[in-house]
Amino acid sequence: MLRATVSSAEERDEEQEDEGEEEMRDGGVPFYVNRGGLPVDEETWERMWRHVARIHPNGEGLAKEIRSAADLPKIPIPSVPSYQLTTTIPQRLEAIQKYIRELQYNHTGTQFFEIKKSRPLTALMDIAKEMTREALPIKCLEAVILGIYLTNNMPGVERFPLSFKSQYSGNHFYHIVLGVYSGGRFGALGMSRREDLMFKPMEFRTLTDLVQEFEGAYRGNWHTLRKVKIGQYVSHDPHSVEQIEWKHSIIDVDKMSKEELRKELERHTRDMRLKIGKQAPPSPTKDRRNSMGSPIRGPNSPIRRISRVEKRPSGEKRVLEQKSSTDINGYQIRV
Repeated sequence: MLRATVSSAEERDEEQEDEGEEEMRDGGVPFYVNRGGLPVDEETWERMWRHVARIHPNGEGLAKEIRSAADLPKIPIPSVPSYQLTTTIPQRLEAIQKYIRELQYNHTGTQFFEIKKSRPLTALMDIAKEMTREALPIKCLEAVILGIYLTNNMPGVERFPLSFKSQYSGNHFYHIVLGVYSGGRFGALGMSRREDLMFKPMEFRTLTDLVQEFEGAYRGNWHTLRKVKIGQYVSHDPHSVEQIEWKHSIIDVDKMSKEELRKELERHTRDMRLKIGKQAPPSPTKDRRNSMGSPIRGPNSPIRRISRVEKRPSGEKRVLEQKSSTDINGYQIRV
């Protein structure tokens, strides 16, 4: 019975992770997700304050103090980072991490932005834009989406999700960062309550070195790292309808020797390199944009395919040929 109970609990964990909702548990303590968008509706707003009253040591008093305050300090809104042409990739990534930090970690117990992992990349990028507009505190999964959005214009930087499952005092904890690779070095962007469980500079020669760095950080926080999930590289096309591959490799760290872990991570690194060479299919948005063109064709325009309109009996073809060039130029045939 005990084995069955443990097994069913693990299955529930996996199901929630597949739906992208593992962030709904924080060390066994549930928290809420704002599913109504922004501005926050009254029901979600009141539920958030009730939850704060339950989970904070001085919850009720704190909630009353904040809500009854007549003059709260104005919170500065951080600026999205911009760069000079000479700014190096490591400097840009540090600026992005600084921006993510300035948004601050969300301690309210209510996640403001709903992130569904099954959604296409273009929809997740729209949410990331909203994060930059609203400048609200975020959690680790939101930081990953934001990190992807802010590095889309860096074609020399490959991004991949890197998630962890750890255990402490009988409870399981879930965390995720955005792994980055450029110039033969690995690093990470992210958000956490622990300083050593988010940003990692671009100084790790292998994926194994990066994972072992996080494993050491977990040990330093008295956690045992149980599982690591590594996704594939994410497209740089913000209009892509592809889904992010969140867990191409699932590694039971606590059941592997160091050598086995190294071989498994090297295999995953090879898989990621292979994906770089594969050209992803263009997004429908780009297809439509490229097919439209301008009404008057330039001299270097490619020859248009014969459309169904022109595939008619010879009599009808002659009717088309009798039209003047100005009439033809005045129309754009769209398939």
